[in-house]
Amino acid sequence: MFYYNNYWGMNAIWWIIWMVMIFWIFATPYDIPGQRKAKDTPLDILQQRYAMGQMTTEEYKERKRILEEDLATQQKIESIKKRK
Repeated sequence: MFYYNNYWGMNAIWWIIWMVMIFWIFATPYDIPGQRKAKDTPLDILQQRYAMGQMTTEEYKERKRILEEDLATQQKIESIKKRK
């Protein structure tokens, strides 16, 4: 029995195939077949709706102000938590 080029029961080709498959599993995007991308923030959605004409300028400004106030409040809360 000759076992040269037999790496723990598998040929080198099989090791390469397994390594490529393992790399592919961990390196591919989670939402296959799309690409990784950040989810739209509420402000992004608001801007898209305004651009499509689904709301008036007054509605846009009011909702934007509310979102920005909420964001500022969240940032204050997070900074207080970090101090503790």
